[in-house]
Amino acid sequence: MDSVDRAASVARVRVERVGGAGDGARGDVVVVEEPLQVHVEHRGALHLLGSTMRTPGHDLELGAGLAVGEGVLRSRADLAGVRPCRDGEVGPGSAGDVAVVVRDSAELDLSSLGRVTTPSSACGLCGRDQIDAVLAAMPVVRSDVRVDVGVLAALPDRMRDKQVLFRRTGGLHAAALATADGELLVVREDVGRHNAVDKVVGHALMNDLHADVLVVSGRAGFEIVQKAAMAGIPVVAAVSAPTSLSVDTAREAGLTLAAFVRDGHLNVYSGAERLTDPTSRA
Repeated sequence: MDSVDRAASVARVRVERVGGAGDGARGDVVVVEEPLQVHVEHRGALHLLGSTMRTPGHDLELGAGLAVGEGVLRSRADLAGVRPCRDGEVGPGSAGDVAVVVRDSAELDLSSLGRVTTPSSACGLCGRDQIDAVLAAMPVVRSDVRVDVGVLAALPDRMRDKQVLFRRTGGLHAAALATADGELLVVREDVGRHNAVDKVVGHALMNDLHADVLVVSGRAGFEIVQKAAMAGIPVVAAVSAPTSLSVDTAREAGLTLAAFVRDGHLNVYSGAERLTDPTSRA
């Protein structure tokens, strides 16, 4: 599951360097950004779940993770499988799409599908009405897990060591899942930060893994926190800043939200009771 077709994730282009000692034309490597549609298959029918602009690779995981974030999959028991769509199955060129197969025994609210319909690698959610609806469906995460502050502070650097495509292109976000003792379970990269989160959440679901911490390479926006809550992950650690809505959402969902997690330091905006600091003990 950890293999990825890196040839499909990057593209070679010509670039003209201007200024400095390296003036002139040369080859460069850039990250690939392409559309993906994710469908839900339930009781023999296909329904559009959402569309996104993503970096190809681990698309099945992305589909499963998106289904978790949208509330389609509430547990591993709801998932029958994830498969590529066949060419022409849901329209021209659908061979690149993904179908998340939900067990017939699971109840599915069709009105919740299709929220993410504007392909974008920056945001899968826009609009106050949409946000209110998502908040209403978001569970409260109840977990008594404890994470050492030093362990949490070290996770972004450990994730960065696994960011192979970022080192080549400088153009991808990353997300990782970890246990409370700092074991990295999975790291994924994508041009969209929320796509990277969907990929790691989907990986965990498909492989029946339990994670205590979600680590993200950028800011902790609302959708990152919401996806963590939907996946039941109690701790979120972001390298960059939070937003006011993400802080409010973390508090409502019972999450621990740490941001500016870098250089051995962090700020805690919610759920500080889950963090332990041995250096502060007498």
